Amino acid sequence: MKLGKFGRIAAGLTLAFATATTAIAPAQARDGNIEAAFDTAFGTDIRAPRDFTPNYRSALEQQIAALAEGSSGRIGVAAIDLSTGQEVAILGDQRFPMASTSKIAIAATFLEGVDQGKWSLSSEFPLMVPIRSARFSTTIAPVRQGEFLTAQTLIDMMITRSSNPATDALLAAVGGPSAVNDWARRAGINEFQLSRDIATLVRDDGEIDPAVSIDVRDSSTPRAMVQLLTGLYQGQWLSSASRHVVISAMERCRTGTRRIPALMPGGVTVAHKTGSLNNTSSDIGIITAPDGRSIAVAIYVTGQGTRDRREARIANIARAIYDGYAQQGQNASSSQQWVNARY
Repeated sequence: MKLGKFGRIAAGLTLAFATATTAIAPAQARDGNIEAAFDTAFGTDIRAPRDFTPNYRSALEQQIAALAEGSSGRIGVAAIDLSTGQEVAILGDQRFPMASTSKIAIAATFLEGVDQGKWSLSSEFPLMVPIRSARFSTTIAPVRQGEFLTAQTLIDMMITRSSNPATDALLAAVGGPSAVNDWARRAGINEFQLSRDIATLVRDDGEIDPAVSIDVRDSSTPRAMVQLLTGLYQGQWLSSASRHVVISAMERCRTGTRRIPALMPGGVTVAHKTGSLNNTSSDIGIITAPDGRSIAVAIYVTGQGTRDRREARIANIARAIYDGYAQQGQNASSSQQWVNARY
């Protein structure tokens, strides 16, 4: 199978099954049977975006496909205009490492408990501080309890500064990764899987190269993350107060200044959460224009040679999405004004 001018996928399809992980190496499929088997098993399709004129529904999606050209590593994008419901997606149903973007789901799981009266934002929990250990030496990386902090402080630390000890504190409080997965399933978010605490994820990072392979552990699809963002922003699962806690923290995020926010015009608000691991950089969030129109967007970039290049891809894709939806909004407004003037 050829991928047009963007090159070929490496030969051979490897399905590696283990107790804790399933990794799939991208392949140059010699016939449709290999691709069909892959898609049947995992609902994803390992291939870089193809020639982007005939395969995408709109000019905006064609433009994003060009920017997400994946010959130097897989790039997944999903976005939805929350005013119109119009969606664009490139490899939107393919799994990517969530890295720290999973922290939004962890916060939502905890805040659901707040809404149910299990605990409060003033409840205190200890930081979970990693203890040095060799990679893969234990199933779960060892940690020790650190300072006790309020849940409100821990949420701020995990989202605004991407603190891993703060995240693991709340992850332990809710009952571990299985509790977050349960919350996601009840929310209808199916293509999401949290497998490890952050201490273990970081300690064992680098086992699989996400630019050329899929590891379903601690992964999500871009579409699933946009679904998560949309539901949180629209208040589908949390109280108004809990929704404000997570969105406010995302608006104050200090990481990823060279990602989604980097090229946004003045007056635009970005509420976002970054993720970074071996050979992968990501950013998910809500972009709100000065006129109040909002866009939920998830961008996952692997490969590209350096972190700077991955971040540049994220910034350029995010700006193209913003401009594209803004232009469509202007066109719709102009058309309505013409109709009103005519009749």
